[in-house]
Parts: sequence; C-alpha cells; structure tokens
Amino acid sequence: MKTITSLTIATLTFGVLGYLAISTILFVLSAVCLALLCVTIYDVTQTKHTLWTNYPIIGRGRWIAENLRPKLLQYFVESDTNGTPFSREQRSIVYQRAKNEVESVPFGTEHNLNEVGTEWVSHSIYPTKITEEPRITIGSTRKQPYSASILNISAMSYGALSQTAIMALNEGARLGNFYHNTGEGGISQYHLLGGDLCFQVGTGYFGAGRTLNGVRYFDEVAFTENATRPQVKMIELKLSQGAKPGHGGILPAKKNTEEVAKIRGVEPHTQVDSPPFHTSFNNAEGLILFIEKMRQLSGGKPIGFKLCLGDKTELEDIFKAMDTLKMYPDFITIDGAEGGTGAAPLEFTNNVGTPLLEALAFVDSLMTKYDRKKDIKIIASGKMIDAFDILRAFALGASIVNSARGFMMSLGCIQARVCNLDECPVGVATQNKAKWSALDPQKKSVRVMNFHKNTIHAVMHLAGAMGLSKVNYIRRSQIFKRISVTEVKSYQELY
Repeated sequence: MKTITSLTIATLTFGVLGYLAISTILFVLSAVCLALLCVTIYDVTQTKHTLWTNYPIIGRGRWIAENLRPKLLQYFVESDTNGTPFSREQRSIVYQRAKNEVESVPFGTEHNLNEVGTEWVSHSIYPTKITEEPRITIGSTRKQPYSASILNISAMSYGALSQTAIMALNEGARLGNFYHNTGEGGISQYHLLGGDLCFQVGTGYFGAGRTLNGVRYFDEVAFTENATRPQVKMIELKLSQGAKPGHGGILPAKKNTEEVAKIRGVEPHTQVDSPPFHTSFNNAEGLILFIEKMRQLSGGKPIGFKLCLGDKTELEDIFKAMDTLKMYPDFITIDGAEGGTGAAPLEFTNNVGTPLLEALAFVDSLMTKYDRKKDIKIIASGKMIDAFDILRAFALGASIVNSARGFMMSLGCIQARVCNLDECPVGVATQNKAKWSALDPQKKSVRVMNFHKNTIHAVMHLAGAMGLSKVNYIRRSQIFKRISVTEVKSYQELY
C-alpha cells in the first residue's frame, strides 16, 4: 500500500507542477508514475503470482532475469567448448561451413586432451587422398534401389518447422544431391521442390492414414498416393525417436495452423499428440509383414524402420522374425537418446532411451549374428555435426548418418531453444508468419548445400589422414577414448 500511495502522490505532484509550469518533462514524469501506479495496482490485486503481490513491480524482475538468463549464458558466460546441447565451437563450424567461410582454428585446441572422455582417431604416416564423394546403395535387390549420400537431413516435419525452412532444406537437398526426411507430419507442397525425399510414416499415419472414432489408422490409398511420388526415394516407418522414445510426437497447438492441420488430417489450433504405438501391428512378425506390405504398395522402394533402442530383446525378436519370414527391411535408422529437435517431456528427454554409440554397437552385433550386413544398412542419427561424429558412427556399424539440428543451424538456428513455443527468432521452427517470412529459402538453400558439401569433404579428408581408401573402411581399433588420466582404450575394447 505504501507503494501505491507514493506513486499516487508522485503522479499528482508531477501532473500539477507540469500544468502550472507548462513543463513537458514534468508531464512525462507524471505519465510514467501513472503507468507504474496501474501496474502496481494490478500486481497487488492479482492472485496468480504471490511474488508480484508481495513485491509489486520489483517482483517482475525475476521473470525478466529468467528470460534473459539463457541468452546471457550463451553469449557472455559459456566458453567455446562447454555449451549445451551444442557448444559454440560446434555451432560455429556449422555456420562457417554453411557460409563457405574460413573454418580453420589458430593457436591450438581449446580442449583439455588429458580430460576423461577425450576421443581421437589414429592417423597414418601414409595418408591417402579420397577424391570421389562416397555414396551408399540402399535396397540394392529391390525394384527401385536408391544411391544415398552418407549425410542427409534427418526427420523434421512441416509444422514443427516453418514452410520457408522446409523449402530451403528441400532445395538444398536438390542442389547437393542428398535426401530430405519429411518427418512424420506428411508431405507438404514445400517438400516438392525437387529434392529427394525419405517419406516417414509415424504412429499418427499423417499422409498415410485416416481417422476413425478419434483413432488414426493406416490407409493404403493415402499411403500409396504419397509413397509412389517420384520425389520419394525411400520410406521410413518410425517406431520411436530419440527425444521421447515410447511417447509419440507432439505438435503444439500454436503450430497447428489451418494448413498444417489439413496436411495431417487433424483439427487445427489443437495440440496434436501422436500415439506411442502403431495400430497396424503389435509384434515383431507384424512389423516385418507391415514393412513388406509398404514395399509392395510403394512399387518396390527401399523400406526401413527407425527406433531409439530400448529393450534389446525386442529388437532381437525383430531379427528372429526376419529369419522366420525370410523378409527384411532395407535399412534401420538408429536414433540416439541424445537426439531430438521437437517438444518432449523432461523425463523422456533426459532418462529414456539408449545413447547412440551404445545402440549402434549393439545393432551392429545383431547384424553380424544374423548375417544381415549384406542386406540391411544402418543409418545413425543423433548430434551429427562434424567429420569425427560421422566417422565414429561408421566405426560402430553405420553406413549413413542423418543430421537434424546441424541442418537447422545451417539455416541460421541460434539454439534459442524455444522451438516448442512457436517463438523461434530466426523463422526456422515457427508458424509465426512475421518470423518465417524473413527466412529467404533461396539464400538459405545454398547454405544447406554448402554445409553438406563441406562436411562431406571434411569426412573424406579425415578418413584420408587415417590412411583409408574409403570412408566406411574405418575400424573400431582406430578410435580411442581416455578412460582415466592414465588409461586409454580403443573402441574395439570398449564396444
């Protein structure tokens, strides 16, 4: 009450003096005091925030500080190497490669190489020069095999990302001759600019299903319409994803516009939660038969499934079903628990799912055990940024990697971490027209292509430094990790 009284007196005093002296400054001071008085009265009378009631105006400083905290940390506090989920060093290499800028670093590493967890590769005194950009054939025995780049755009839906971001990614994929995973949100007009597509079918069957009594079901007609598009080169059945395995996707109501809802076949302006399970199968045999059904409907295109590794016995059951049915997918995408661009509950983000490296090692061992390496390619996804990330995944069995956040940063993402709030300041992960219209797809598509091209070249250079004739020839014995100050182990020993 003292604050209200003081502001009331100040408002009247400045107002009267301003009137008598005809002073603009005093009138402005009176208006400021009046505004503060109104805010104070509101703070004191509202019941939502106790802090505002007890400390009007001043209590709002906490909310301002909380809003500014991540920005201050990112730009003024964190070092080049300790930021999360991606350090400034990692973000910078993406920006530099996307812009074709100088990416060399002066004066030595900023990393403490004696720190536990440090990793490195063994180079050769007889380095090679790899000149041909590597490509991997997926579904070589199918009617429509696909020759894929070793680095591609991971699953991000239209709705989660803006239309201009999707356009830039697809055009970048066309320019760079690599594929663009649609994410589970279906195929929009913005995906059809000429870039190769991996059509993802999730538990909500968006673009491949229909709603009956509030439940989403697979629909052969809808699926075939999209799967047979000439731009679609592969189809990926999503079982789970790294950010929230066992949970299902989340599209916030703010992002579910009329256009997004029409593409997905849902009600606009409502939160869309994909179910955590598929209604088309509920066991390993059903999964394999469903994959075969999708292959037939697509005209013989490569089909695979994506999952974040959980119960290992369930994945082995799938391999057993392959043997029993004499059918198998053409690829398996392994999403590490550290992956994830979308909204997810904290517990699922932090405490559910197997990290990528452990998952890759296990899946590779299953591939060897069941003799499936000649038939099935492993695609790795989860914090893939630079050449070392990619070669490390290859050493553990992957043939291809997908990157989501890497390509987001090539579009200009600044890791603001408001993707789920529809407030992306650079127009990448928002449906706010005022923000996404500022993102120029034509210019950003070139940056997408540049990031891909320069990262592939970095992989070739690093593999050459190791004496390899092909990037996929890397062995686990060529990567090392510091276990303690005095102990180092190779990946061959660790995995």
